[in-house]
Amino acid sequence: MSISFFWSRAFLTNRFVLWLLFWCNLVGTIYGYMWYGAQMKYTLTHHPIWQVIFVPDSPTASLFFTIGVFFLLYPPKSPFVKGFSFLMESLAVVTSVKYGIWAVSIIFAGAAYGDHLVWQDWMLVGSHLIMVVEALLFVRFFRFGAMMLIPAAVWTFLNDIVDYTYGVFPWLPPQLNDHLLGVQYFTLSLTLFSVLISWAAVRFAKRKFL
Repeated sequence: MSISFFWSRAFLTNRFVLWLLFWCNLVGTIYGYMWYGAQMKYTLTHHPIWQVIFVPDSPTASLFFTIGVFFLLYPPKSPFVKGFSFLMESLAVVTSVKYGIWAVSIIFAGAAYGDHLVWQDWMLVGSHLIMVVEALLFVRFFRFGAMMLIPAAVWTFLNDIVDYTYGVFPWLPPQLNDHLLGVQYFTLSLTLFSVLISWAAVRFAKRKFL
């Protein structure tokens, strides 16, 4: 059995593989919301309630991906649900790429300024890199078109604006608190990069595989 088999549609869209991916991402999503629990509680206490939606960035990205995988398992038939599935898929790709890269970058940026990395940091590095890989790997199996990247881009840029306007961005390593403006510019630039690479991936997938 060649290595290429494990990257093939036959393997990756096998229902066993999809269910494994679904449950792994669902568990990761739940763990992620628990990870953000203290900040979500702080936000609910000190900010308007609507802002808490924008706090758990990575878990929400993995939630989008989990929903996207569910629709691969059970393709929708009605136009409304089909449109919803396209939105979830586009959000899954853009936000998984964006927050996967963002988290890894912030962890290593904190380390560069003197933060001491512990095993949880390495676990986060690994899990967030997987988010990027699985998003770009499965974009060719998702059914949304390039136009659906527009609402995904709007949501992700809105998340950035709310995060840095109202101070509900993910808590940073203390070493980066004096570099908040740089983090903000990096975050906005990364959103643009994630939208563009998602667009390129969709175009490539449609041209090569469909």
